[in-house]
Amino acid sequence: MRFLPSTEQREFARALDGLLTASDTPAVARAWAAGDHKPGRALWGRLAEAGVFGLAVSARHGGMGLLPAELTVAFTELGRHVMPGPLVETVAVAAFLERLDAGAATEWLPRIAAGEALVSLCADGPYALDADAADAVLVVEGDTVRRAEGHGPAQASLDPARRLFRPRGGTVLARGPAVTSAAGHALDVARLATAAQSLGLGRALLAQTVSHVTRRTQFGVPIGSFQAVKHRLADILIALEFAQPLVHGAAAALAAGAPSAGREVAAAKVAAGEAGHAAARTALQLHGALGYSEEPALSLWIRKARPLRDAWGTPAECRRRVLAG
Repeated sequence: MRFLPSTEQREFARALDGLLTASDTPAVARAWAAGDHKPGRALWGRLAEAGVFGLAVSARHGGMGLLPAELTVAFTELGRHVMPGPLVETVAVAAFLERLDAGAATEWLPRIAAGEALVSLCADGPYALDADAADAVLVVEGDTVRRAEGHGPAQASLDPARRLFRPRGGTVLARGPAVTSAAGHALDVARLATAAQSLGLGRALLAQTVSHVTRRTQFGVPIGSFQAVKHRLADILIALEFAQPLVHGAAAALAAGAPSAGREVAAAKVAAGEAGHAAARTALQLHGALGYSEEPALSLWIRKARPLRDAWGTPAECRRRVLAG
């Protein structure tokens, strides 16, 4: 089992990093939080051209097949650059429709691969992310999946770029055991992608905090020279370094269809989510008043860490999945 990215995967990550850096994703995230989806959708199209959404769609529908390792690489970069939108939900819907193989697959999967459709999914709670921006919202309840026909008002969220809505009504697309099985697979894909986002987010927060403590001085010396600060940052680095092989190992297990894949994905979700959240708390404390301010872009990363930690399975839920065997 390979736990390190290949040369091609590292090149893919560098290409996405360049694309996202040039696109000023903090500005895109602020616009998204304000309800302006145009910059986000434009960048979404460029990500599709780079092949991001095709990683969750089979070749017969215009994609490259489900490639969990490459999907992990992509979502690590998306998390590192705080890209907004129903990213996880869209690839989870793609994985769901591929397994379900219903009529909706032919309609939506080519559009997802091409970046022409943003799709949200409500399957792990009462809310759908960014339902106001999505072209469709699928709701899974037990062994039934329906396409919502509307939604309620936006609910308050710690991360203003994560807008939550309660889906309403809708047309039943399919029901039966196949829906339950496909939803379980989609949950694993969603957890893996969210874990990768948390990993990328944590690495970005660590880098920004290290940069800050080397510039900020106190008593005439950089605060990064203080032993207590070094220890805090070392703890975050260790947590991220321990999470990374778990995330890549879970991707390999999912790609191989291993019976343990669900447990490995859940373990990776816990480790990456907790590491990202710890990185946010450390960044908040070591930046001082800057960490509590909305104006610096740092707040976009800090406010996303907790929701990502809990999305698609809280740490407690994921730990129960690991222990369930």
